[in-house]
Amino acid sequence: MIKKSSPTKNVIFDFGGVVMDWNPRYFFRDYFNDDEKMEYFLKNIATDEWNAEQDRGRSLAEGTEILVAEFPDWEQEIRAYYDNWTTMLKSDIPENVEVLRKLGGSKYELFGLTNWSAETFPYALKTYDFFEIFDGKIVVSGIEKLIKPDPKIWAVLMERYGLKAEESVFIDDNPKNIHVAKLLGFTTVHVTENGNLENDLRNLGLEYAG
Repeated sequence: MIKKSSPTKNVIFDFGGVVMDWNPRYFFRDYFNDDEKMEYFLKNIATDEWNAEQDRGRSLAEGTEILVAEFPDWEQEIRAYYDNWTTMLKSDIPENVEVLRKLGGSKYELFGLTNWSAETFPYALKTYDFFEIFDGKIVVSGIEKLIKPDPKIWAVLMERYGLKAEESVFIDDNPKNIHVAKLLGFTTVHVTENGNLENDLRNLGLEYAG
């Protein structure tokens, strides 16, 4: 984290790993009933890099067909990936959602900046009411055809809503995204498994009820 002299006006949330607990293992652990085979599939076939292209704007159907053509012996498993995507979205992350709700009643303006497929994000939006706190001020990679850590997606957010990096706190769980946000001038909070978002924000001097 970097401290800065400009007063904080905005708080920008990433979603996956910050307020949403998504992991393909939540589906594939039971599907394979074999952790070694599951890990091979997720690290060598349906990789994070492949899934990221759907987050970048490629359709789920196209991404699936490309992978099936490349790995025909894994067709059933590949097709199961997006057919069971909602099972992979296990739940919210309650302690961080609670922080978000507190901030929703504060003086700070809240924004979302997420790497998420344009086809699957509407499910989360409809299923979890806390997204209403953002009042539609969310930039989704799959819609913009840009993906973090490309600085251009931060530029979209800043230009669309008239934000200044030096007046904004950016929260993310991905160290690559945190690194780029720091270079762009944002104060950052890196969410980790054993971290405490509430403490991190208060240590930056953010003031809100609760």
